[in-house]
Amino acid sequence: MSQLGNLKLVTTKKPMHQPAIVIRRNKLSSHLWEQIQLAKGQISGTPFVLMKFRSIKDAHTGVRKQVEVPKRIKPWWFQTEEGKVCVAIKYGRWTIELAKDKPSIQVDSAEDLIKALETVKVAVEAGDLDAQIEVASAGLRGGFRR
Repeated sequence: MSQLGNLKLVTTKKPMHQPAIVIRRNKLSSHLWEQIQLAKGQISGTPFVLMKFRSIKDAHTGVRKQVEVPKRIKPWWFQTEEGKVCVAIKYGRWTIELAKDKPSIQVDSAEDLIKALETVKVAVEAGDLDAQIEVASAGLRGGFRR
């Protein structure tokens, strides 16, 4: 018991369910991390490959098995007519408006692109974009209704 005496013991339990907005924040944060790694890979010239598991049916035996395949990650940035790089933050197929009628962030270089993505990731984790995430999530869910 002498070793446990140095620790601060509390009666708090782990919550069973997370609020929906926290789940959505974490989802967007992980996608932003993928975009940051993709941009870093393009700068360094090394491809960023994230693997996922896919269930396929074997043609000969008919048995389902799990195979590891590369996950396709599309870049969220594009180049304008002036040669500037713009990045639009996506939630599903929906583009999040960061300000009224301004869905894109314009940057000058690839290093600035990474800094902008990291800044947005910090803002998402802090809860600054919760309203925009909720709008995009509602629009995304609306597409599944008949």
